[in-house]
Amino acid sequence: MQKFDILTAALTYIEGHLDEELTREKIADSCYVSLSALEKLFRYAVHMGIRDYINRRRMTMAARDLVCNRCSVTEAAMKYQFQSVEVFSRAFRRVWFENPSAFREKYRFTDIFPPIVCIHQKEDEHMLKQVDMSAAFDYMREHSGSFVLCADIKELTPLNAISRKLGDLAILTMAQRLEAVAGEEMVVMRVGGDEFVLLTALTELGAAEALREKLLAMNGETISFEGKEYPLHLWCGLTTIPQKLNFGAFFGDVLETIDRSRNNA
Repeated sequence: MQKFDILTAALTYIEGHLDEELTREKIADSCYVSLSALEKLFRYAVHMGIRDYINRRRMTMAARDLVCNRCSVTEAAMKYQFQSVEVFSRAFRRVWFENPSAFREKYRFTDIFPPIVCIHQKEDEHMLKQVDMSAAFDYMREHSGSFVLCADIKELTPLNAISRKLGDLAILTMAQRLEAVAGEEMVVMRVGGDEFVLLTALTELGAAEALREKLLAMNGETISFEGKEYPLHLWCGLTTIPQKLNFGAFFGDVLETIDRSRNNA
Protein backbone atom coordinates (compact mmCIF):
# COMPACT_ATOMS: atom_id res chain seq x y z
CA MET A 1 0.00 0.00 0.00
CA GLN A 2 1.07 3.59 -0.62
CA LYS A 3 1.10 5.91 2.38
CA PHE A 4 -2.08 7.64 1.21
CA ASP A 5 -3.89 4.31 0.99
CA ILE A 6 -2.60 3.21 4.39
CA LEU A 7 -3.80 6.41 6.04
CA THR A 8 -7.17 6.19 4.31
CA ALA A 9 -7.60 2.58 5.44
CA ALA A 10 -6.62 3.43 9.02
CA LEU A 11 -8.98 6.40 9.27
CA THR A 12 -11.83 4.37 7.78
CA TYR A 13 -11.20 1.49 10.17
CA ILE A 14 -11.14 3.81 13.18
CA GLU A 15 -14.38 5.50 12.15
CA GLY A 16 -16.14 2.17 11.82
CA HIS A 17 -15.05 0.91 15.25
CA LEU A 18 -15.27 3.90 17.59
CA ASP A 19 -17.92 2.21 19.73
CA GLU A 20 -16.02 -1.09 19.90
CA GLU A 21 -12.84 -2.25 21.58
CA LEU A 22 -10.20 -0.54 19.47
CA THR A 23 -6.45 -0.93 19.80
CA ARG A 24 -3.61 0.53 17.78
CA GLU A 25 -2.44 -3.00 17.01
CA LYS A 26 -5.81 -3.90 15.47
CA ILE A 27 -5.70 -0.78 13.30
CA ALA A 28 -2.18 -1.53 12.10
CA ASP A 29 -3.11 -5.15 11.36
CA SER A 30 -6.10 -3.99 9.32
CA CYS A 31 -3.73 -1.92 7.16
CA TYR A 32 -1.05 -4.65 6.91
CA VAL A 33 1.67 -2.38 8.34
CA SER A 34 3.66 -2.30 11.54
CA LEU A 35 2.37 -0.25 14.45
CA SER A 36 5.52 1.88 14.48
CA ALA A 37 5.14 2.71 10.79
CA LEU A 38 1.46 3.61 11.21
CA GLU A 39 2.13 5.74 14.28
CA LYS A 40 4.88 7.60 12.42
CA LEU A 41 2.55 8.20 9.46
CA PHE A 42 -0.20 9.50 11.77
CA ARG A 43 2.10 11.94 13.51
CA TYR A 44 3.40 13.21 10.18
CA ALA A 45 0.04 13.56 8.41
CA VAL A 46 -2.45 14.15 11.24
CA HIS A 47 -0.05 15.84 13.69
CA MET A 48 -1.06 13.64 16.62
CA GLY A 49 -0.80 10.06 17.75
CA ILE A 50 -3.35 7.37 16.96
CA ARG A 51 -4.59 7.16 20.55
CA ASP A 52 -5.13 10.92 20.74
CA TYR A 53 -7.04 10.90 17.43
CA ILE A 54 -9.30 8.08 18.62
CA ASN A 55 -10.02 9.86 21.89
CA ARG A 56 -10.91 13.13 20.16
CA ARG A 57 -13.23 11.36 17.75
CA ARG A 58 -14.89 9.41 20.57
CA MET A 59 -15.42 12.53 22.67
CA THR A 60 -16.91 14.31 19.66
CA MET A 61 -19.32 11.44 19.04
CA ALA A 62 -20.08 11.20 22.76
CA ALA A 63 -20.94 14.90 22.84
CA ARG A 64 -23.35 14.37 19.95
CA ASP A 65 -24.97 11.45 21.78
CA LEU A 66 -25.33 13.50 24.96
CA VAL A 67 -26.84 16.55 23.25
CA CYS A 68 -28.71 15.18 20.24
CA ASN A 69 -29.68 11.69 21.41
CA ARG A 70 -30.02 12.61 25.10
CA CYS A 71 -27.93 9.64 26.19
CA SER A 72 -26.99 9.47 29.83
CA VAL A 73 -23.36 9.97 30.81
CA THR A 74 -23.19 6.31 31.85
CA GLU A 75 -24.57 5.17 28.47
CA ALA A 76 -22.01 7.29 26.62
CA ALA A 77 -19.18 6.00 28.79
CA MET A 78 -20.10 2.37 28.17
CA LYS A 79 -20.72 2.90 24.45
CA TYR A 80 -17.24 4.31 23.89
CA GLN A 81 -15.49 1.58 25.85
CA PHE A 82 -14.68 3.37 29.11
CA GLN A 83 -14.57 1.24 32.24
CA SER A 84 -16.13 3.88 34.47
CA VAL A 85 -17.99 7.18 34.30
CA GLU A 86 -15.09 8.83 36.14
CA VAL A 87 -12.52 7.83 33.51
CA PHE A 88 -14.90 8.88 30.73
CA SER A 89 -15.56 12.25 32.38
CA ARG A 90 -11.84 12.97 32.66
CA ALA A 91 -11.36 12.15 28.97
CA PHE A 92 -14.36 14.32 28.07
CA ARG A 93 -13.02 17.29 30.06
CA ARG A 94 -9.67 17.07 28.29
CA VAL A 95 -11.42 17.70 24.96
CA TRP A 96 -14.36 19.91 25.98
CA PHE A 97 -13.05 21.61 29.16
CA GLU A 98 -16.44 20.78 30.70
CA ASN A 99 -18.04 17.89 32.58
CA PRO A 100 -20.32 15.86 30.28
CA SER A 101 -23.45 16.41 32.37
CA ALA A 102 -22.94 20.19 32.40
CA PHE A 103 -22.00 20.22 28.72
CA ARG A 104 -25.28 18.57 27.74
CA GLU A 105 -27.29 21.35 29.36
CA LYS A 106 -25.26 24.27 27.98
CA TYR A 107 -24.26 23.58 24.37
CA ARG A 108 -25.65 22.66 20.96
CA PHE A 109 -22.39 22.50 19.02
CA THR A 110 -20.79 19.06 19.25
CA ASP A 111 -18.54 18.57 16.21
CA ILE A 112 -15.31 19.95 17.65
CA PHE A 113 -13.27 17.20 15.99
CA PRO A 114 -14.93 15.89 12.80
CA PRO A 115 -13.45 12.85 11.07
CA ILE A 116 -10.39 13.46 8.96
CA VAL A 117 -10.83 12.16 5.43
CA CYS A 118 -8.22 11.78 2.69
CA ILE A 119 -9.19 13.27 -0.65
CA HIS A 120 -7.40 12.38 -3.87
CA GLN A 121 -7.05 15.46 -6.06
CA LYS A 122 -4.89 14.24 -8.93
CA GLU A 123 -1.90 12.01 -9.45
CA ASP A 124 0.45 12.18 -6.45
CA GLU A 125 -1.58 15.02 -4.89
CA HIS A 126 -3.78 14.42 -1.87
CA MET A 127 -5.25 16.49 0.89
CA LEU A 128 -6.80 15.97 4.31
CA LYS A 129 -10.16 17.53 5.14
CA GLN A 130 -11.78 17.69 8.54
CA VAL A 131 -15.49 18.30 8.15
CA ASP A 132 -18.57 16.14 8.57
CA MET A 133 -19.94 16.32 5.03
CA SER A 134 -22.97 14.16 5.84
CA ALA A 135 -24.22 16.67 8.41
CA ALA A 136 -23.84 19.61 6.04
CA PHE A 137 -24.88 18.43 2.60
CA ASP A 138 -28.68 18.50 2.91
CA TYR A 139 -28.62 21.79 4.79
CA MET A 140 -26.39 23.47 2.22
CA ARG A 141 -28.38 22.14 -0.70
CA GLU A 142 -31.59 23.53 0.83
CA HIS A 143 -30.01 26.94 1.55
CA SER A 144 -28.07 27.62 -1.64
CA GLY A 145 -27.42 31.32 -2.12
CA SER A 146 -27.49 32.07 1.61
CA PHE A 147 -24.61 33.72 3.44
CA VAL A 148 -21.84 31.92 5.29
CA LEU A 149 -19.58 33.39 7.98
CA CYS A 150 -16.01 32.14 7.53
CA ALA A 151 -13.82 32.60 10.59
CA ASP A 152 -10.50 31.67 12.07
CA ILE A 153 -8.33 32.67 15.03
CA LYS A 154 -5.79 35.47 14.90
CA GLU A 155 -2.37 34.21 15.99
CA LEU A 156 -3.20 30.72 17.19
CA THR A 157 0.45 29.66 16.87
CA PRO A 158 1.64 31.69 19.89
CA LEU A 159 -1.13 30.17 22.00
CA ASN A 160 -0.13 26.66 20.90
CA ALA A 161 3.48 27.53 21.73
CA ILE A 162 2.44 28.25 25.33
CA SER A 163 0.43 25.03 25.54
CA ARG A 164 -1.40 22.78 23.09
CA LYS A 165 -4.23 22.68 25.65
CA LEU A 166 -4.48 26.48 25.47
CA GLY A 167 -4.71 26.24 21.69
CA ASP A 168 -7.46 23.63 22.01
CA LEU A 169 -9.33 25.88 24.45
CA ALA A 170 -9.05 28.79 22.00
CA ILE A 171 -10.55 26.66 19.22
CA LEU A 172 -13.38 25.52 21.48
CA THR A 173 -14.03 29.11 22.58
CA MET A 174 -14.20 30.14 18.94
CA ALA A 175 -16.87 27.51 18.30
CA GLN A 176 -18.80 28.69 21.35
CA ARG A 177 -18.71 32.31 20.16
CA LEU A 178 -20.14 31.25 16.80
CA GLU A 179 -22.79 29.21 18.56
CA ALA A 180 -23.63 32.20 20.78
CA VAL A 181 -24.53 34.39 17.78
CA ALA A 182 -26.18 31.61 15.77
CA GLY A 183 -29.94 31.41 15.47
CA GLU A 184 -31.87 28.18 15.86
CA GLU A 185 -31.79 27.40 12.14
CA MET A 186 -28.07 28.05 11.75
CA VAL A 187 -25.28 25.46 11.71
CA VAL A 188 -21.72 25.79 13.05
CA MET A 189 -19.09 23.59 11.38
CA ARG A 190 -15.37 23.15 11.85
CA VAL A 191 -13.69 22.85 8.45
CA GLY A 192 -10.02 22.86 9.38
CA GLY A 193 -7.54 23.34 12.20
CA ASP A 194 -8.91 26.68 13.40
CA GLU A 195 -11.27 27.42 10.51
CA PHE A 196 -15.01 27.41 11.13
CA VAL A 197 -18.07 28.34 9.14
CA LEU A 198 -21.48 29.45 10.31
CA LEU A 199 -24.17 28.50 7.80
CA THR A 200 -26.61 31.33 8.47
CA ALA A 201 -29.53 30.62 6.10
CA LEU A 202 -29.67 34.43 5.71
CA THR A 203 -30.21 35.81 2.23
CA GLU A 204 -30.01 39.55 3.03
CA LEU A 205 -26.51 41.04 3.06
CA GLY A 206 -27.34 43.53 5.80
CA ALA A 207 -28.50 40.80 8.18
CA ALA A 208 -25.40 38.70 7.48
CA GLU A 209 -23.09 41.70 8.04
CA ALA A 210 -24.86 42.48 11.32
CA LEU A 211 -24.28 38.91 12.45
CA ARG A 212 -20.60 39.16 11.56
CA GLU A 213 -20.25 42.41 13.52
CA LYS A 214 -21.91 40.77 16.52
CA LEU A 215 -19.27 38.02 16.39
CA LEU A 216 -16.37 40.43 15.93
CA ALA A 217 -17.61 42.54 18.86
CA MET A 218 -16.35 39.71 21.10
CA ASN A 219 -12.77 40.24 19.92
CA GLY A 220 -10.50 40.97 22.84
CA GLU A 221 -12.55 39.01 25.35
CA THR A 222 -10.22 36.70 27.23
CA ILE A 223 -10.01 33.01 27.91
CA SER A 224 -8.74 31.74 31.25
CA PHE A 225 -5.99 29.15 31.35
CA GLU A 226 -3.95 28.09 34.37
CA GLY A 227 -4.60 31.33 36.22
CA LYS A 228 -3.86 33.68 33.33
CA GLU A 229 -6.08 35.56 30.87
CA TYR A 230 -5.43 35.49 27.12
CA PRO A 231 -7.31 37.78 24.70
CA LEU A 232 -8.84 36.00 21.73
CA HIS A 233 -9.44 37.66 18.37
CA LEU A 234 -11.06 36.25 15.24
CA TRP A 235 -11.04 37.11 11.59
CA CYS A 236 -14.36 36.74 9.83
CA GLY A 237 -15.45 37.11 6.21
CA LEU A 238 -18.62 36.46 4.23
CA THR A 239 -19.32 34.20 1.28
CA THR A 240 -22.39 32.38 -0.02
CA ILE A 241 -23.37 28.78 -0.64
CA PRO A 242 -23.19 28.26 -4.43
CA GLN A 243 -26.26 27.29 -6.42
CA LYS A 244 -24.38 24.31 -7.84
CA LEU A 245 -22.87 22.73 -4.77
CA ASN A 246 -19.35 21.38 -5.08
CA PHE A 247 -17.69 20.85 -1.70
CA GLY A 248 -14.14 21.15 -2.98
CA ALA A 249 -14.86 24.48 -4.67
CA PHE A 250 -16.93 25.71 -1.74
CA PHE A 251 -14.27 25.05 0.89
CA GLY A 252 -11.65 26.59 -1.37
CA ASP A 253 -13.85 29.69 -1.43
CA VAL A 254 -14.09 29.56 2.40
CA LEU A 255 -10.30 29.65 2.71
CA GLU A 256 -10.03 32.49 0.19
CA THR A 257 -12.68 34.43 2.12
CA ILE A 258 -10.70 34.00 5.35
CA ASP A 259 -7.52 35.17 3.60
CA ARG A 260 -9.32 38.28 2.34
CA SER A 261 -10.60 39.06 5.84
CA ARG A 262 -7.01 38.85 7.12
CA ASN A 263 -5.73 41.17 4.40
CA ASN A 264 -8.53 43.69 4.99
CA ALA A 265 -8.12 43.73 8.78
